[in-house]
Amino acid sequence: MDIPKSKYLSWLLRHGGKGQGLAMDPAGWMSVDAVLEFSKISRAELELIVNTNQKHRFQLLGNSIRACQGHSLDAGVTREALEASWVKYVADTSIWHGTSVTAIEQIAREGIVPMHRTHVHCALTKDSAVGKRANVDVLLEISPAKIRAVGLDIFIAPNGVVLVRRVPQDAIIDVLPMTKKAGKRESAMRAALGFR
Repeated sequence: MDIPKSKYLSWLLRHGGKGQGLAMDPAGWMSVDAVLEFSKISRAELELIVNTNQKHRFQLLGNSIRACQGHSLDAGVTREALEASWVKYVADTSIWHGTSVTAIEQIAREGIVPMHRTHVHCALTKDSAVGKRANVDVLLEISPAKIRAVGLDIFIAPNGVVLVRRVPQDAIIDVLPMTKKAGKRESAMRAALGFR
């Protein structure tokens, strides 16, 4: 796989297409022809990128392509259209969110918010390859039941990423340090999040 072209395609489909004058529908779909013309890659290269991306970030259907998730709020998508294209997560099994030690204080105050993206990204398992960055300091265990208790739905994108508009602070039920740095701060993080 051509990593620079894959990263460029990810940027274009998640964040940059609208600013470059490419039409995107509210669920994130763009014309393959327009993407090929703009990016100067061939259909064969595009298909190779889609089919070999380890996190399965892209969907290719006929002459339409999109990023499965991860769009910026101002990319031209709507939360409602994206959610309608995903599957609801109905299990009560914990989900996981990877973050940094430095983000814990803000999370303790506000919960987990998507910042400039449409949704918070989570993973189905602690060791998932999708839904979290590869190198995180901390994994936060999240209760789906507590998210639903405040009227929020949870979704799964076609590539297995779990998505929610926000995660209330009280839906975070445990913290798991993943690095030495986080291990040294575990007591402080637990205290900030209200754990004993």
